[in-house]
Amino acid sequence: MSEERSAPKGVNPSQPSSARVFDYLLGGKDNYEADRALAQRMLEIAPDTRTLAWFSRKFLTGATQLAAEEGVRQFVDMGAGLPTSPNVHEVAQKVDSAVRVASVDFDPIVFAHANAMLDGEPDVTAILGDFRDPRNLLHRLRTEAKIDLDQPIAMLVVGVLHYIMDDEKPADLLAVYREAMAPGSYLAFTHGSTETADEFIDRTTTAAHGSPSQVVYRSAAQVEALLGGFEILDPGIVPIQKWIGDDLPTTRLELLGGICRKPG
Repeated sequence: MSEERSAPKGVNPSQPSSARVFDYLLGGKDNYEADRALAQRMLEIAPDTRTLAWFSRKFLTGATQLAAEEGVRQFVDMGAGLPTSPNVHEVAQKVDSAVRVASVDFDPIVFAHANAMLDGEPDVTAILGDFRDPRNLLHRLRTEAKIDLDQPIAMLVVGVLHYIMDDEKPADLLAVYREAMAPGSYLAFTHGSTETADEFIDRTTTAAHGSPSQVVYRSAAQVEALLGGFEILDPGIVPIQKWIGDDLPTTRLELLGGICRKPG
């Protein structure tokens, strides 16, 4: 998608979007010049970032399968991004065709594509919403997606938390979601690590400053501090490669991953 092509209402094509950057890294075409420019800066410093994007996708689908195999039948895919197969609902439905899924993103392009892709999937609902507005979003999960918060859910927050700045209080946001979850619910997440190559952090931080793709990198200890009240499953908060397979290569951009459970 070129920048000359008209953008949907509410979309600023001159600012990079995390969803569209990720789409480009995965080989998609639903992106603008600003998205491609940021992605190219990332690839210039760390050519393995495209591989890491696929690792991230594998972590998402693996977490979905784990929760489904543990009996969870409701999934909330936060920051779902542009539809890429296999989607969360495709993975979960292989375990039980009756699962219910909410696909949430705050990018209007993502919402438009999700609506088109999910047409004919009565148990999958696309929602245009912002993770940073938890009370409103929880209400809409109940009313629009028919998510029963009295029963366990799996909340997939992959590629989201590092876009939540410190002054937006990510720990407080997660606490609101945790309190609304039934015991036995799962939270799976990824987060950009401070162990990422310094050059990558410096250049991408500058390039994304002031855009929705601005990132804050945190250490594993800092990420763990956001997760009060959750039980963190083994192997803990570690590079996502350790969750998805043996002997996978390290990458200059390090993404931490973790899967947590609400006890009770």
